[in-house]
Amino acid sequence: MSSLQTPEFEQLRIADLHAFYGESHILHGIDLQVRRGELVTLLGRNGSGRSTTLRAIMNMVGRRTGSIVVNGNETIGLSAHLIPRLGVGYCPEERGIFASLNVEENLLLPPAVRSNGMSLDEIYEMFPNLYERRFSQGTRLSGGEQQMLAMARILRTGANLLLLDEITEGLAPVIVQKLAEVLIKLKHKGLTIVLVEQNFRFAAPLADRHYLMEHGQIVEQISAAELGAKQELLHSCLGV
Repeated sequence: MSSLQTPEFEQLRIADLHAFYGESHILHGIDLQVRRGELVTLLGRNGSGRSTTLRAIMNMVGRRTGSIVVNGNETIGLSAHLIPRLGVGYCPEERGIFASLNVEENLLLPPAVRSNGMSLDEIYEMFPNLYERRFSQGTRLSGGEQQMLAMARILRTGANLLLLDEITEGLAPVIVQKLAEVLIKLKHKGLTIVLVEQNFRFAAPLADRHYLMEHGQIVEQISAAELGAKQELLHSCLGV
């Protein structure tokens, strides 16, 4: 049995996941596994079900069926507020920071759900921009600074499985490069990352594996070593 199928190495295992918003059936039997310390992307066009997959993991959809095992715990029957306690940190596309609070207040607000959350000093070392803006209100931050703050808040909680949704959207290239450096540092710290990303050129050099999604299903799994051989498929599915 390969390490990918060995349960003790897995941080996330999804099997036959279906998700619904009202009568709309969005996910149609998703199967994926993510090992500890991996960075895995969900690739696909808008509407393919990538963001819904992250929301389904967090139980933020109307209904879900199947199996989602996080850090060895079956979560399909868990309430949404209990899932972060298993070490899952979710950074939504809309970021969700508190605009009326300053940077440091935003960082101090989330409760620690695990004992190994990053300290303020560690956060500021990883995100120097946030240290410089620590007394600035959320409304005065640039888009890139807001994104850094949204990521930093979940690192404060002690999460070791990060679900990141479109973190580079609308950001300047210099900020995108900074975020790439942060993800590399987080991988070196042993964190596990599932990244929904439209910017394939950003995601490709960072990821260990890619799951390609279409119409609420995973149609291909591509390792980093296979990217060159799969260019035609990627181009047809993603337009890259």
